[in-house]
Amino acid sequence: MNDNVKKIHEASMQILNKTGMKFYHPDALEILKNHGIKVDGNVAYFTEDQIMEWVRKAPSTAPLYASDSRFDMQIGGNRRYNGPCGGATFIMDKDGQTRPALFSDFIKLIKLFEGNPSYCLNGGLACQPNDIPTESYITLLALASMLHTQKCIFAAAGDYESMETLIQMACIRFGVTVEELKEKPRLCTIANTNTPLYLDKIMTETVLTMAKYRQPVIIASAAMAGTTAPVTLAGMIAVVNAEVLATIVLAQMCEPGAPVIYGSQSTNADMATGAIAIGSPEGALSYKYCAEMAKFYGIPSRAGGSLSDAKSFNVQAGYESMMTCMACKESGINIMTQSAGIIDSYLAVSYEKLITDFEILDFTERYLKDIDVNADTVPLDLIHEVGHAGQYLIEEHTLDYCRSELLAPHVSVRGAIADPVGQFGKNIEKRMEQLLKVYQKPDISTEICRDLKALLLKEGIDEAYIDMAVDS
Repeated sequence: MNDNVKKIHEASMQILNKTGMKFYHPDALEILKNHGIKVDGNVAYFTEDQIMEWVRKAPSTAPLYASDSRFDMQIGGNRRYNGPCGGATFIMDKDGQTRPALFSDFIKLIKLFEGNPSYCLNGGLACQPNDIPTESYITLLALASMLHTQKCIFAAAGDYESMETLIQMACIRFGVTVEELKEKPRLCTIANTNTPLYLDKIMTETVLTMAKYRQPVIIASAAMAGTTAPVTLAGMIAVVNAEVLATIVLAQMCEPGAPVIYGSQSTNADMATGAIAIGSPEGALSYKYCAEMAKFYGIPSRAGGSLSDAKSFNVQAGYESMMTCMACKESGINIMTQSAGIIDSYLAVSYEKLITDFEILDFTERYLKDIDVNADTVPLDLIHEVGHAGQYLIEEHTLDYCRSELLAPHVSVRGAIADPVGQFGKNIEKRMEQLLKVYQKPDISTEICRDLKALLLKEGIDEAYIDMAVDS
């Protein structure tokens, strides 16, 4: 066992026993009391035995099923998946200027993630459109996701009513009963704790509804070292761990064995400004320890992404994103959300950065693939034949391996070219066009579309917004 992991675990147990975790929802407090947890007001206090008893009930793998079985997910173990960006309210254009995100941007992002074979998960809150009602976000974005992807469905968090609607939508989209949905989960979402040490009502209702229907829920903290959590990373990680574990316990008490994913999007605050610093080495370390703590408890993990605080699409956006991405991949994070496009401390999505981040994902995966060493990959006879001053370019061995052994980048610029300054931008545009060109909208029956529309109309969603999702 990593000694740091053991110390963080022990500190978290003391935090939950002495300081406790605040739960604002009466349903949460009732569940905790009914299971023997000491509750004073709205603060629950846990012993280590109580925590570990319920955490052990969480499964080590969270399955998630797509409409195209090629994209089914088994979240956990040594498997690594990429997840879309999420939460940004702005789109950053080429010139660095930002504009409000639109519903059409959300759908365009889904199409880009859909065209990239590195993704099995799509949808979520890829951006927050300015041109649809905020009270309808959850259902409208889920509708657009369900109609535009064949991959596993990522959804936003919400209250009981919204989450129940999502469950009904999933049953309609996939043609299954509620019991069949429980057997083969189709939805995944994120419920965020509030640092320090409390869980609000909306996130409680998300956790309890997802657990009730046995759909995977990522329980994540987004602490900031120095503002919402201790400035020392060890202190922050101990608080994060306490929050996540206490919420996992609640989910397991609601539905023992319900799939949960240990999450952390935590990082540090910039001490000069108080602003969040998502592209920092401290953030990268936080994601590493998310993976370590999740492995310790035998639970799947989610963290990080290709993240940057850069205010424009520049070299800072590149080196910060490569670092945070590599930290997640190398430490074994099972789902790396925010994997492409995020810039300016979560405020914006850049299409140009998204395409470049796709390249970062390819580079890191090739690095982690490592090398095969065998008689064929170390061709001793060929090496002897070529000798001391020969060449390998036209050898059969080179032709056999050149496509599988070496990564061919989509946007990186190599060799002598006519336009060394502008070629990178041209390659980005070309790659984006390719991804949009290969996109194919799922073939969904008119009956399913009709039933989804009827459900949302019944929920009071404006038909004009529903048609925006259906017809795009």
